[in-house]
Amino acid sequence: MQIADNTVVVIDYTVTTPEGNLIDSSSQSGEPLTYLHGAGNIVPGLEQALAGRSAGDSFNVSVPPEQGYGERHDELIQVVHRDQFVGIERMEIGMQFQTEAEGEVHIVTVTGLEGDQVVVDANHPLAGETLVFDITVREVRPATEEEVTHGHVHGSGGHHH
Repeated sequence: MQIADNTVVVIDYTVTTPEGNLIDSSSQSGEPLTYLHGAGNIVPGLEQALAGRSAGDSFNVSVPPEQGYGERHDELIQVVHRDQFVGIERMEIGMQFQTEAEGEVHIVTVTGLEGDQVVVDANHPLAGETLVFDITVREVRPATEEEVTHGHVHGSGGHHH
């Protein structure tokens, strides 16, 4: 069976920078990635590269930022006062927080500290990065009606209700 919309796909993957620096790998968790193809559950460039592939296929693909986590946007970097972080005793660079703006939840990362000023970045940590994927397709199966309706995989390797 070929990968197409509304198929459940199981892959082994390694993601690196173009220079070969490891970003993530399914071998680190010991579990493959299971996702519903066509539901927007993975970056668009990888999903496009997987379309039409079958179990047993292995390939590499380079995904530019606009097909990955997007370009970096300077307007998503802000300086806020330390008192905006209620209940946080110790602030460190790299800490992440959830914030809500205009009814949407965003993750911000602390990227700088200077006195009572905290620099936060709402860009995805991989925004602006070209991602190099090394992929092996393990399994492809039709999604159940419930998986299609819910927009994600159920059961082993997927979501459990």
